[in-house]
Amino acid sequence: MTEYRPRFFSSDAEIEHLGEGLLTRTLPREAWTHEAHLAATTYLLLKRPDVDLDEDLPDIIRSYNESVGGMNNDNEGYHDTITRVFLAGVRLFLSDANPKESLHEVVNKLLLTPVGRRDWPLRFYSRDRLLSVEARRAFIAPDLAGFP
Repeated sequence: MTEYRPRFFSSDAEIEHLGEGLLTRTLPREAWTHEAHLAATTYLLLKRPDVDLDEDLPDIIRSYNESVGGMNNDNEGYHDTITRVFLAGVRLFLSDANPKESLHEVVNKLLLTPVGRRDWPLRFYSRDRLLSVEARRAFIAPDLAGFP
């Protein structure tokens, strides 16, 4: 695995901006980094109970992608398995997080865990299975290990 140096957040407002920018499709494309994906997911889980992420997140991401000129097809854009694996990972992390910590502190700690790494899904999936068209279109079960 390559060395991972996440970009940390300095305020809760920065994370709220990411989450709300995703929902309203106003977030600049260049701001939609791996860290932003995890920060927005954490924000939505903790601060937006009105959003059913299991049901709504796929369409939220697809709509956002299209709003910034991206496509959602068999080669790029929304990836259902990766999204659902990271959503489960963020939930797992939050189950042990300190609810008294600020949002940006929680997200920064998440980014330092295995769940925060870009390659975390490869602990459970072979590269070929994870990057398959089937996995992009719909969630598929892991082939290397079960989820924690």
